[in-house]
Amino acid sequence: MSVEKSIREKLEKAFLPTVLAIENESGKHAHHVEQQGRAGPSGDTHFRVRIVSSAFEGKSSLERHRAVNAALAEELAGPVHALAIKALTPAETA
Repeated sequence: MSVEKSIREKLEKAFLPTVLAIENESGKHAHHVEQQGRAGPSGDTHFRVRIVSSAFEGKSSLERHRAVNAALAEELAGPVHALAIKALTPAETA
């Protein structure tokens, strides 16, 4: 399974988002030395996520980021080197 697909499945399961946009930015960072040996065959190491979910209501930005990081712990311990997160409630997008 691709890293992006794994991220999508885990975030959908954990947060039931109304919006989930995942941008693979790995191509912009292919020259980074720290990527060598970490990316695996796909080279997928850098992602930007925009997620809108009612699960974030009443949570601070830090708590939201920690929740997303926890859901993606396996990816962050493995191939993913960088993850930019924008986590919002539905009311914040209205």
